[in-house]
Amino acid sequence: MVPARSTGGSGALDIARRLTDICGSRFARFAGPADEVAGRPARWVAVPGGAHAAAEVLRLAARHDLTVVARGAGTKIDWGAVPARVDIMLDTGRLAGIGHQSSDRGTAEVGAGTPLRAVQASLERTGQRLALDAPSPGATVGGVLAADEAGPLRHRHGTACDQLVGLRYLAADGELAEAGGGAAGLAQARLLCGSEGALGVLVSATLRVQPLPASRVWVTRPVWTPLEVHDLVRAVLAARLDPAAIEVDLPAGAGPRPRDPRAESMARHPSMTGRPSTGPAGAGSLVVLLEGGPSDVAERADRLRSMLGSRATVARSAPSWWRSYPFAPGDTALRLEVPISDLHAAVYALRDAAGSPVPVRGSAGLGVVHAALPGTMAPDRVASILVAVRSVLLARRGRCLVLSAPPAVRRAVDLWGELTGVARLRAVKQHLDPGHRLAPGRLPGGL
Repeated sequence: MVPARSTGGSGALDIARRLTDICGSRFARFAGPADEVAGRPARWVAVPGGAHAAAEVLRLAARHDLTVVARGAGTKIDWGAVPARVDIMLDTGRLAGIGHQSSDRGTAEVGAGTPLRAVQASLERTGQRLALDAPSPGATVGGVLAADEAGPLRHRHGTACDQLVGLRYLAADGELAEAGGGAAGLAQARLLCGSEGALGVLVSATLRVQPLPASRVWVTRPVWTPLEVHDLVRAVLAARLDPAAIEVDLPAGAGPRPRDPRAESMARHPSMTGRPSTGPAGAGSLVVLLEGGPSDVAERADRLRSMLGSRATVARSAPSWWRSYPFAPGDTALRLEVPISDLHAAVYALRDAAGSPVPVRGSAGLGVVHAALPGTMAPDRVASILVAVRSVLLARRGRCLVLSAPPAVRRAVDLWGELTGVARLRAVKQHLDPGHRLAPGRLPGGL
């Protein structure tokens, strides 16, 4: 094996020429300023035209001891830990297209580089859809799977990985492998979900498709406190209305809360002892999505609106914040995962640690929400907030992850918190990528 240091000078030009031979003159180049992962610059960019070409890129990397980081649309390229090295950025944009569709099995094979919205638009013409609604605009199917990204529909249908029937991927040595076709194969396929490309380069996925619902309505109720959200979610779940999604949006904006005897009664709940009786600034929203046949949806919507009270409204379109994250580029992006019975405690803990309301949005019916801390917040302050929140979540079987953060914050904080299963993950990494060439350091535990 030729060591990586030999790729300086004329060696770098030789790698560029070889990538051009594999991918074509328009699809291989030296990396530019935008070709980086959380501040770690790449050296070359390769855009292979198919699985065979992508395999050749990986074999070239193996011969020269180069690392490879796969990139789809780049919507989540800064999520997770910073790779130790980014030599070749393998862009999956040409590993795209919708292949075989099996109407009897309800599946479709989709290239990893295919934008999710393009897949949905194509399926919609035949009255079908994927039960995937990832919040990242422009995200590719491969990127959604690699991050195991899920949107509101996760409430009923599970994560992106739950939609998998099979997977084709390239191992670190360039060997094309397939996983699926039975419990063992499916378990192997799901190992690559959420692996951020550090266990294999996704080529295509066979996913379940389903008929488009004939009717969809969004029932919205304004909310002011996490405790109020907790009680309402519990009531919605107990009513057995079969919601497709239950989402909450708690902004950090200003605005007084109108007088509400029921809310005032909830404020006297024992868990509110020692807290201010006035709610947080700004009204949020609890939104329940109902899907199904027109008459059935109308009947369930009437029941739900009656249960939620006079402030509840019904609409045929989603609110503007639906299927989007509360954080912006440059923010410290957090994900809180906790049993739904303790979600309000997690949000209160975050607010208490931050000293003010923090924007929170996500799946209240599952206890999985996202939050944002300002990118201008001092790194040591972010670190102290994480310690405080994680101490509360630890006893409640929850966790708080840092998805993305400014460089100074990354250096000061623990992205993962309490880790479990690292030994198993290490064994899988050693089996699939013994040379640690695929996004090294991207996974928990520095793997």
